[in-house]
Amino acid sequence: MIARADFIEGMAKGLAVLESFDTERQRLNATLAAQRAGLTRAAARRHLLTLAHLGYLETDGSWYWLAPKVLRFSGSYLASARLPRAVQPTLDRLAVRTGEAFSVVVLDGEQVVIVARSGPTRMLAYGLHLGARLPAHATSTGRVLLAARPKADFTAWLKGKELGRLTAHTVVEPRRLRQIMQQVRQQDWCIASEEHELGVHAAAVPLRNMQGHVVGALNVVTAAPRLQQPGFGRDLLPLLQDAAREVRPLL
Repeated sequence: MIARADFIEGMAKGLAVLESFDTERQRLNATLAAQRAGLTRAAARRHLLTLAHLGYLETDGSWYWLAPKVLRFSGSYLASARLPRAVQPTLDRLAVRTGEAFSVVVLDGEQVVIVARSGPTRMLAYGLHLGARLPAHATSTGRVLLAARPKADFTAWLKGKELGRLTAHTVVEPRRLRQIMQQVRQQDWCIASEEHELGVHAAAVPLRNMQGHVVGALNVVTAAPRLQQPGFGRDLLPLLQDAAREVRPLL
């Protein structure tokens, strides 16, 4: 925990406004930004004006939207972070070998974030691009990463949380999700089919470093028949597991 005297409240509020922009709301005015960031309208307006002045937002005078300058942060992360650089060659090789789309994902609160990916152009329609944020409870990678946490931590994560139903297949009942987590812990892999988005079928395995800590998840997005047993256990699952072992010394 940071000491109160060291906490810069203005910076926290400015970042909250910046994080208010997402795929659901690409354009915000002061009123909407205030609601999303938990600020007064006057405070939100000042932060919007400042961020626009610094080049992180564009505006027509009433509405604001993200400017290309925000990509400086993601670009610097992808260029300097060890995980994306370590796994990219393996992802490229898997994609060429199978014709499927592969991603490496990390957990960030209630969501997972894609930090590396490779695959055919046809898979881009699913929106599985670098930096994409997906709900942890409804994705194969999210469940693998949540299952890697101590049970007490997962219980705290789940407590009081309203799980969003994204499709008719999304598991939103806490009891059922706990059962799934237990299964994922036992088998060390996970399949999620059309829970985050219709037409998206994925399987994931954890990525561990040499100390045994889970630092990310590797997944494949493919056609539903390829995730059915016994074919999955014979073909794709060993491929994912071998790739996870291959990159382990690099993590």
